[in-house]
Amino acid sequence: MPDEHVENLLIIGKEPVLYDLLKNSPAASEFRLLFCGTDGDILGFIKDNGVRIALLDSAEAQAEDFTLLENLKRFDPMLSVIVVGPPGHPEELLDWINRGAIDFLSRPLAAGTVHAALQKVVEKRELRRETFLLEKKLEKKYVFHGLVSKNPYMYEIFGLIENIAKFFTSVLITGETGTGKDLVARAIHALSETRNRRLVVCDCASIPETLFESELFGYVRGAFTGADRTKKGLFDEAHEGVIFLDEIGEIPLPIQSKLLRVLENRQFRPLGSNEVKLVNVKVIAATNRDLAACIKAGSFREDLYHRLNRVEIHIPPLRERMEDIPLLIRHSLDAINKAFAKNVKGVSRDVQKLFLRYDWPGNIRELENVLQSSVMVTKKDFIDLGDLPKNLRETTQTRIKIPLIGGEKLATLDELEKEYIAYVLKFTEHNLKKAAKILSISRTTLYNKLAKYELPRD
Repeated sequence: MPDEHVENLLIIGKEPVLYDLLKNSPAASEFRLLFCGTDGDILGFIKDNGVRIALLDSAEAQAEDFTLLENLKRFDPMLSVIVVGPPGHPEELLDWINRGAIDFLSRPLAAGTVHAALQKVVEKRELRRETFLLEKKLEKKYVFHGLVSKNPYMYEIFGLIENIAKFFTSVLITGETGTGKDLVARAIHALSETRNRRLVVCDCASIPETLFESELFGYVRGAFTGADRTKKGLFDEAHEGVIFLDEIGEIPLPIQSKLLRVLENRQFRPLGSNEVKLVNVKVIAATNRDLAACIKAGSFREDLYHRLNRVEIHIPPLRERMEDIPLLIRHSLDAINKAFAKNVKGVSRDVQKLFLRYDWPGNIRELENVLQSSVMVTKKDFIDLGDLPKNLRETTQTRIKIPLIGGEKLATLDELEKEYIAYVLKFTEHNLKKAAKILSISRTTLYNKLAKYELPRD
């Protein structure tokens, strides 16, 4: 029975010459040697055998060998490929490295040379694993009651939540759809003195206008046709606790006035009842609307706005905290993997670059939905471009149009680069750190390119 702890080492070549050289070497005792001819189904072989390290035996630096290497890395960017080939010009060696090889070994070859190269691969991977585990430990300090961020502004929000949780009577949370306003509400509740009481959630956007009063304040039997029993309202359920009014901007004006009276007098009357009920409840409200604009338009009461807005917490959109995307990916994948019994470890470099170029109009919720659908689709242990929803790939690809220089003349590479750098600077509002990250270059390189193309630094 094969040892499950021995890693598979795949040797790819036209002939099993390299395989024969290694089968009696130290490498054979540390790896399970496998061979696949270049005319075989190499990608299927890799998938079926869980191969993580491969030796590509190239007779010479031919175009088909370059293509094969590119296909291997496209199929599995995490696959470690060492190329064995004839001595060549340094530029040829760079060609192999640029296409994804992690090392190049020249023939004539000794088994010990290959073994030493394999040891380096294993050591580097172990270092990466240790680094990953360390990063996972460090990430814990970026998680605050379900909220995940290392953005300085979000850190201020975390501190504000801690400060107000024990003393608040009403809080207004604002921000675009999908930014995590519900998580902020739950964090406030979790840190409040009423944490052991229910957090009663009211999704104002889903309640028909005619049912608002009965949902919020309840009704007694016989209050209207079909009321065959007495029903508690949400405020009654939240007594001595917290009620979360999500999307409060959707509440109709007549109900707003009744809500204001409840907040000011701490009493209400169920529909159809003559009895006044007292209620002691803290209120967290959230909206994706501009309530100041709604007040001007006459669709929201100004006095209710001021009553709710004792403390306002504004959650920035994801496009303003792009540094959180790697954190959010890992955090989301942990939950998605558990839900779908999968073991997707991350996303490819190309996917991460795409994510950093995208505007995320649906914010964190959209990112989570993209990851969830991609996890269901992928057959590998990472998400690649082909696993992403088609609309996301197309939206990102068409964001920047290739510029033409007068008529039908195509732009040069320099002109394209200048155009794209200018676009990224505009997108990041001239945040050079973010721009360099999106461009995958150092800030020094970015400074040089700004000087070269005479682009402003601020």
